[in-house]
Amino acid sequence: MSTSHWTPVCTQSEIPALGARRVRRPDGVDIALFRTASDRIYALLDRCPHKGGPLSQGIVFGESVACPLHNWTIRLDDGRAQAPDEGCTPAFAVKVEGERVYLRSDQLHAPITEMHAAHCDGAACASAD
Repeated sequence: MSTSHWTPVCTQSEIPALGARRVRRPDGVDIALFRTASDRIYALLDRCPHKGGPLSQGIVFGESVACPLHNWTIRLDDGRAQAPDEGCTPAFAVKVEGERVYLRSDQLHAPITEMHAAHCDGAACASAD
């Protein structure tokens, strides 16, 4: 995978502090961009691995997000559920230059099933279906 091609998706100020903004992939699947209190930006598939809840509507705290449906805690850096819960949702590479936020172009166009296989190592994963 080439890491040299990035797609601009928004500006940092368009992501609320301790909140999220959704961006849509070309295939119609949503990615949630999260901004922490320290202004770090993360990107995850906008689906909880438990019941598919919209993580973009969850509560961001520290380096995690709580799913709005059943309060599962998902790590923002790698999309993995925190114990005692198990599962994972694909994480996407993010680059911030100045105010601009970019996602890796190859990940924006890769099939979600391929992202699951590459990212979740066989863990129960969120589905885009």
